[in-house]
Amino acid sequence: MPKREDIKKVLIIGSGPIIIGQACEFDYSGTQACKALRALGYKVVLVNSNPATIMTDPEIADITYIEPLNEYALTEIIKKERPDALLPNLGGQTGLNLSSQLAKSGVLEKYGVKVIGVNIDAIERGEDRIVFKETMKKLGIDMPRSTAVNTVEDAEKVADELGYPVVVRPAYTMGGTGGGLVYNVEELRTISSRGLAASLVNQVLIEESVLGWEELELEVVRDSKNQLITVCFIENVDAMGVHTGDSYCTAPMLTIKPELQQRLQKYSYDIVKTIEVIGGTNVQFAHDPKTDRVVIIEINPRTSRSSALASKATGFPIALVSSMLAGGLTMDEIPYWRDGSLEKYTPSGDYVVVKFARWAFEKFDGLEDKLGTQMQAVGEVMSIGKNYKEAFQKAIRSLEIGRYGLGFAKDFNSKSLDELMVMLNHASSERQFIMYEALRKGADINDLHEKTHIKHWFINQMKELVELEEKIISFKGKALPDAILIQAKKDGFADKYLAKILNVPEKNIREKRISLGLEEAWEPVPVSGVENAAYYFSTYNASNKVASNNSKKIMVLGGGPNRIGQGIEFDYCCVHAAFAIRDAGLESIMVNCNPETVSTDYDTSNKLYFEPLTVEDVLSIYNKEKPEGVIVQFGGQTPLNIANELEQNGVKILGTTPETIDLAEDRDRFRDVMTRLNIPQPESGMASNLDQALEIAGRIGYPLMVRPSYVLGGRAMKIILDEEMLKQYVAAAVDVTPERPLLIDKFLEDAIEAEADAISDGVDAFVPAVMQHIEYAGIHSGDSACVIPPVIIPEKHIKTIEEYTRKIAIELKVIGLMNIQYAIYKDVVYVLEANPRASRTVPLVSKVCNIPMAKLATQIMLGKKLSDLKLKKKNIKHFGVKEAVFPFNMFPAVDPVLGPEMRSTGEVLGLADSFGLAFYKSQEATQTCLPISGTVLMTVADRDKDKIIETAKNFKAMNFRILATGGTHKFLNDNGIESDLIKKVHEGRPNIDDAIKNKEINLVINTPAGKKSEYDDSYIRKSAIKNKIPYITTTSAALASTAGIKDRLEGEYKVKSLQEYHKSIED
Repeated sequence: MPKREDIKKVLIIGSGPIIIGQACEFDYSGTQACKALRALGYKVVLVNSNPATIMTDPEIADITYIEPLNEYALTEIIKKERPDALLPNLGGQTGLNLSSQLAKSGVLEKYGVKVIGVNIDAIERGEDRIVFKETMKKLGIDMPRSTAVNTVEDAEKVADELGYPVVVRPAYTMGGTGGGLVYNVEELRTISSRGLAASLVNQVLIEESVLGWEELELEVVRDSKNQLITVCFIENVDAMGVHTGDSYCTAPMLTIKPELQQRLQKYSYDIVKTIEVIGGTNVQFAHDPKTDRVVIIEINPRTSRSSALASKATGFPIALVSSMLAGGLTMDEIPYWRDGSLEKYTPSGDYVVVKFARWAFEKFDGLEDKLGTQMQAVGEVMSIGKNYKEAFQKAIRSLEIGRYGLGFAKDFNSKSLDELMVMLNHASSERQFIMYEALRKGADINDLHEKTHIKHWFINQMKELVELEEKIISFKGKALPDAILIQAKKDGFADKYLAKILNVPEKNIREKRISLGLEEAWEPVPVSGVENAAYYFSTYNASNKVASNNSKKIMVLGGGPNRIGQGIEFDYCCVHAAFAIRDAGLESIMVNCNPETVSTDYDTSNKLYFEPLTVEDVLSIYNKEKPEGVIVQFGGQTPLNIANELEQNGVKILGTTPETIDLAEDRDRFRDVMTRLNIPQPESGMASNLDQALEIAGRIGYPLMVRPSYVLGGRAMKIILDEEMLKQYVAAAVDVTPERPLLIDKFLEDAIEAEADAISDGVDAFVPAVMQHIEYAGIHSGDSACVIPPVIIPEKHIKTIEEYTRKIAIELKVIGLMNIQYAIYKDVVYVLEANPRASRTVPLVSKVCNIPMAKLATQIMLGKKLSDLKLKKKNIKHFGVKEAVFPFNMFPAVDPVLGPEMRSTGEVLGLADSFGLAFYKSQEATQTCLPISGTVLMTVADRDKDKIIETAKNFKAMNFRILATGGTHKFLNDNGIESDLIKKVHEGRPNIDDAIKNKEINLVINTPAGKKSEYDDSYIRKSAIKNKIPYITTTSAALASTAGIKDRLEGEYKVKSLQEYHKSIED
């Protein structure tokens, strides 16, 4: 069937900000969809609120809207753009739910918008737990026994009938949000009330537990001719009970009999035919190996995290193909490298893929490292090897957690077998590392299987690795026999790990290995659905099948797994580098191991190596491809951590030198440069022990900002108020050495923070914009809301910031990008830190100002001069407000306050012609919309009271009622501002908690009382999150919110495309 001629313009809804359970895999699928539909000749309108994505770049779709993802904004866009069709299944759960809402409210029908790819009833049949159950019953497919309920009381009745433990699953959510496995009635009450609140339709399923069963997934594709193929069979190594996003898994299935795989395939086909999805669907099953019972867990009638993994694992770009099929093509019209056309596709790779998750437990005080049915991972890696052991060990060294093998993690090796077995009572992010040490201590495979439900075959593979490792360790201090080294490399042991356990330099292992002719060989993963494409993986278990040519090439090192502090923004920069290299007529080579990203799409670069970002792997590729140079400044901290070592091994680093990057990190050397340039910095010092720290504190005075050196995302950064806190911090700090000292700065309280990005060629620099943080100093820049152009920084300070930025970039001979953070304190501009690399603000500045920074920086690294680019300062008429998005709703035990350590997972952008409206839209885009009438709760710490007067007056002027707690109430009354008194929880009833639960409060403004208070006030913030009430924890954001509400009261906002905003920018 040829492409549909009844549609000309297609609307695609993106997935919004990166959150746990919905990450950059949707940037990958959305970007592919735009590519596929435009290639078919359709005009594409894209809507997404996330500025950090490639898909929201103005050249990816024909028309791009960075607007809040809600019914109002979408209705306005549909009214204005009049698309013929909506493709709903590429924006994750967000896109699917929103499409459902637009259909139910009659908007799609009113404006004649057809839904393509998946029909709206199908979403209901797949997502609504009751309808899904009826559909499965008709098909004769078994499900865990369950009942859908709308109240906690009904949940208790159902659980009593089923018997504990039971699983709570909210409808219309993703990442297991709000759900969980419960063992008693108390846990059931907590989790089911949370689940009902999280569900779009106030519905949860109470389900019999299939804890410990095998969890198996299929990715299937169907077209309009009812042709069906299975792209990938995925086996979760962690059994049921651990969310599939947290579970580590393999493709193909390694321990599942072919008969069972065929049974699962038949069930999947029956389901997809009935639900009538065109394109990709993910189907999840549980299998009880004892009774052979199979039950279906759920389906996702959309592209998902699993479909991104399946795409990269097999070379089958599911989102691209799904979009072609939605456009009317059928699989017999799409090419397949092996058998002609795509309906003949079968998974055929002669290799093993392992996916392993990356978590961020260390970022959240009080968060227990415990895995369950609610997803907690913030990213993942994928590795490819010729056998399971090789792929598994490659996955571990891809994780960027300072581990290059499974042994000797933390202090596990020093624990007894009994202690290790107790640690395995529940699944955690450390489970594989603990099992490894338990096996070393003689743990029985059956005992480990009983504890973890991980199958014997996988545990046995791990045991063989432990045995080989013990044999290797026995040669410590002696020459390692060649045969053992060869075996170790075939089993995936990294050079760096072997060097560590043998206590020799890594270089020695590398040289020895090369002398034995043992070098990485490469194999291709051919790409289906397109003509003549492949990407590559390395192995020590086969001969090389990948040729390299003599053309001029540039290599780009990616960012590895997504994590807090290093997200999709860095992938954005890497992708733009690849595009710019290609535009310059050179070949681009990408190295990365993150399956969710656009950088690991088969056609982003001329050649993609799906490999860990370690010295061993990067050097092997470098020596094979012999590029002109390597770009390391775009992938965040990941490539920078290995840049020095690469350079020492003869790698030519393009752009800013590793030496300059180190200089910016080295406090003493950087201070010398600032002194020479006459640029003020807060007083500071470096300490390797407590005595030194106390001496510095005595010299510069409290409060202090303390942190380790060489970190990203404010890792372990803290504001220290007194000596007692300093002693506690130093006692708890790990890995503090003279080489890696603690950095101690004077903390500039209530300073206004700002930052500037620069593009520099080493002799001149251009500053496209200065960003003003909305939160005061002390909140990590990645977590603070910020606005371009600034609204409260005087012009003279903006000029100073631009001048300092240029001076520093030129002095440090930066070639490429640079980001500098500033604080304005008592009318003086201080420089806080300089990062001579890409920062997370690059996509933001690029979109607000229409300056493609990563592309321009790449051109400079390839030899252009700044003067060649003819860049001019532009007059920006609109405002862009970035707001951070946090995972606190997933971690109900964590106090949701902001500080110097970054905790956000993603961001949104509000664009408007006024600052207030842009701020309002940014809040709306985070799905916590500011109220335009009602009641505000104000309860602020003593240190903040004088900063709340203007905010309170603004709320009063807009006819809001103010509720205030004792101290705040008295303070407002003393200042002539009327408020009603409300009790804190320890003061009796009715209190704040009652008022929040009774929906009597529409906005919470609460600055934390901190350590000076004897009563913990975190319940206020936690309760606001649970009850979905917007809450603000800083006085500066509270003031900005009044500007937003005021502008919004003047009328509904208009939607405007990015291209329209760019047209209005004047030179």
